[in-house]
Amino acid sequence: MSSTPITKETYLEWYKSMLLMRKFEEKTGQLYGQQKIRGFCHLYIGQEAVMAGTMSVIGAEDSVITAYRDHAHALAKGVSANACMAEMFGKITGCSKGKGGSMHFFSKEHKMMGGHGIVGGQIPLGAGIAFAEKYLGNTNVNVCYMGDGAVRQGAFNETLNMAMTWKLPVIFVCENNGYAMGTSVARTTNMMDIYKMGHGFDMPSAPVDGMDVVAVHNAMDEAVQRARAGEGPTFLEIRTYRYKGHSMSDPAKYRTKEELEEFKGRDPLLSTKAAIVENKYADDAWFAEVDAEIKKIVDESVKFAEESDYPDASEIYKDVYVQEDYPFIMD
Repeated sequence: MSSTPITKETYLEWYKSMLLMRKFEEKTGQLYGQQKIRGFCHLYIGQEAVMAGTMSVIGAEDSVITAYRDHAHALAKGVSANACMAEMFGKITGCSKGKGGSMHFFSKEHKMMGGHGIVGGQIPLGAGIAFAEKYLGNTNVNVCYMGDGAVRQGAFNETLNMAMTWKLPVIFVCENNGYAMGTSVARTTNMMDIYKMGHGFDMPSAPVDGMDVVAVHNAMDEAVQRARAGEGPTFLEIRTYRYKGHSMSDPAKYRTKEELEEFKGRDPLLSTKAAIVENKYADDAWFAEVDAEIKKIVDESVKFAEESDYPDASEIYKDVYVQEDYPFIMD
């Protein structure tokens, strides 16, 4: 059970947070279709409970790191919709100064340690961040997200071994949405219970219903408590589902309409709203106000992105090295 109370305010914040993620991603999809956003683009629609349930447990000084489906992670961690949308547009006002685009959101200020395009590449980095936190003697944790396809990477096993050996304050989260691009989990392994991979390292590991924000909150809270107490890492397989294709170029013909509708019936946004109504935490006027507020935030982010400037060509030499006058950069 959670040591972090789930209150009326928790439910209201969950709803607002998930609605922002959902509306931001829906707008992103529209803008991609209009070719205002270019390159690769992976939407998070359907998986919102994973980040909402995480954020009701971790603090501002705790860090997150993830793969390329990273928009919601940045928004949940406090990066403004303006900075996120501007990054999509490749503008200098973006969270990565327009140099990262959709797959590489980053904010040192918000402890958003990046979206990463190399499958599984972020896993050892998450452990490295946790090592630094332990070395510095603080109680901060790192939450390291990955997709179900990333657990086939050798770095995954190497990192879990090292993290458990050194009792690092890291929570490994497999956001299992059922498909690695267009390949189902069933076609890649004989062991469908991905969380059991952690047992090979005697790591506390568990499956979590990723369509239930309460379940995510409780599982994350237990893992965070362990990490802060110096008891080491946890591996959570959070079973979720994406309503859209792997990326904007994916028609998702590898799954049935019936499967999709089944998971839409478990939409975390709708179930959270139902819980709020059932418990009389808010009325229709509150929902209308929140809907209008989120719409305004998203619309303003688009306006901000469109009116922002592209990076100057000289930016190519910046943010490569910590040392600003690094002597070996040549024109």
